[in-house]
Amino acid sequence: MKKSGKLTVLGSINADHILNLMQFPRPGETVTGSKYQVAFGGKGANQAVAAGRSGADIAFVACVGDDDIGRRIRQQLATDRIDITSVDVVADQSTGVALIFVNGAGENCIAIHAGANASLTPDRVRQHQQSIAESDALLMQLESPLESVLTAAKIARQHQTRVILNPAPAVALSDELLGLVDMITPNETEAEILTGVHVDSDEAAARAAGVLHEKGIDSVLITLGSRGVWLSEQGKGQRIAGFRVEAVDTIAAGDTFNGALIAALLEGQAMDRAVHFAHAAAAISVTRHGAQPSVPWRSEIDRFLQQQG
Repeated sequence: MKKSGKLTVLGSINADHILNLMQFPRPGETVTGSKYQVAFGGKGANQAVAAGRSGADIAFVACVGDDDIGRRIRQQLATDRIDITSVDVVADQSTGVALIFVNGAGENCIAIHAGANASLTPDRVRQHQQSIAESDALLMQLESPLESVLTAAKIARQHQTRVILNPAPAVALSDELLGLVDMITPNETEAEILTGVHVDSDEAAARAAGVLHEKGIDSVLITLGSRGVWLSEQGKGQRIAGFRVEAVDTIAAGDTFNGALIAALLEGQAMDRAVHFAHAAAAISVTRHGAQPSVPWRSEIDRFLQQQG
């Protein structure tokens, strides 16, 4: 029996070690940072938290290590209104780690160690298939093993669960996987890798979206940074502008957008309104430091939208 409005997120969990710098170091160069923090992150967890704080009824399929940070992350996820029944603790594994530099312009560069995330195998996905089967939507990214993402997409298709893929970090994907996706949310770089189209204008975004439609994907949302989002449904496209804010840190802005977007859609909001809502959530997040610490709660998003008129 499907539960109306339920979301399952499948993805990664990391502990983010974040250092703020004026500029990124060149090879062989040592630079001094101004601020260091450890925050909870990982694309899967960030998107789950964004959906949970936006009000979604959400379960999370993921893995943490059998360590102190893994236990603390599970506790925090539960506080963020997420069902953690299917967040497995993996013996003899460390929780995933991301090492993040943030420069003076708020840009970031990131290196990750998968740790327990690599234990999210197809067999483990199948152990949690009931959660996917009972959900209206499945949201995934690409910090989990690709064969596990494909397995989950196949389970979702069997049970008429809508598949949403945020294809990040950017990698080439098979037509088999793309053919199982109902909605895809790449940024410009990811869209180019998937389609071969260099996205530097609305016209190019429309062409890239067309390639993805040809692969069987109904809804394509290409995020364009400060220019907003190119939304294309069944080949009809439009750019939906975002909000102008003073960014201090863009970590998890895309993840916040994705989680908030799906939460709004599962409430029954029209696509353009859901994008507007997600833009607001992402705008708030870039005014704050860190990944999950920057993700806003529903009341904050609603208040931001009221202030914007």
